[in-house]
Amino acid sequence: MKRFLVIQTAFIGDVILATSIVEKLHQFYPESSIDFLLRKGNEGLLQSHPIINELIVWDKKNKKLDNLKAVTKKVKNTNYDVVINLHRFASSGLITSLSGAKDKRGFKKNPLSLSFTQKFAHQIGDGTHEIERNHQLIEDLTDSTPSKPKLYPSKEDYENVSKYKEQSYICMAPTSVWFTKQLPQEQWVKLIEKLGDQQIIYLLGGPDDVVQCENIKELAKNKQVVNLAGKLSFLESAALMDDAQMNYVNDSGPLHIASAMNAPVTAYFCSTVPSFGFGPLSDNSTIVETKEELACKPCGLHGHKECPEGHFDCGFKIVV
Repeated sequence: MKRFLVIQTAFIGDVILATSIVEKLHQFYPESSIDFLLRKGNEGLLQSHPIINELIVWDKKNKKLDNLKAVTKKVKNTNYDVVINLHRFASSGLITSLSGAKDKRGFKKNPLSLSFTQKFAHQIGDGTHEIERNHQLIEDLTDSTPSKPKLYPSKEDYENVSKYKEQSYICMAPTSVWFTKQLPQEQWVKLIEKLGDQQIIYLLGGPDDVVQCENIKELAKNKQVVNLAGKLSFLESAALMDDAQMNYVNDSGPLHIASAMNAPVTAYFCSTVPSFGFGPLSDNSTIVETKEELACKPCGLHGHKECPEGHFDCGFKIVV
């Protein structure tokens, strides 16, 4: 039996997309043990995951270096056969390098990739999807086709949101960590007005998004809009999005939740572009951008706290 460790200590969407590796490894090595290392705060995504044997959580915010040492020691003592590092920064490179695994795989962009036994290119912007880039790391162990990412809300997660499913509904996740990756507030209000009040519209987000979602709700003046920001866990949100008539999202974490549930999704790309490789993977998916080509778009891979040009045309010129 092989023991695998998958490392992805970046953000929500990155962790979700990394589950495609878990799915593929399980398909080819059903008797194997697969562990997953991620940053504290994201573990809720993979709770009670039926394939993952153990979640290793690294707290990056409190005593970061002490916790890094502890995690590195734990990984080394576990004696993994194969370590698959999808993260491209030195911290995860250190964990991989000191893991003791005979087979250490990762991307060339990682500063410590010289210590990896196998390393691969990570090229952004040529239209290759992130799950394809990640799949390079295990293609020789499996086959040439990546699996889709997948999340597993529990029966309890579905029961907890069942009260919101008593009639037809739509989900909207209007926020993002990065300002220029989110459709402007005014645009969300227009979209709500366009959809009308024939079905319930649930606004989704984390605790930090409550005020912004409440502002959109108040501006829309639609009695069918319900602000659920801060009230649902990751997997409860996934369970709710699963049965929505449509999920409207930004190029952000909820987009990848929709992909992992194969839920219908309409994704708005403002300052970023789908060719970066983070587009939706659902069977029923639509990408919406400005019809007008903008010289300033894209302005970066991760977005900005404000529009560098001051006009935010990539958001305001989208037709909702």
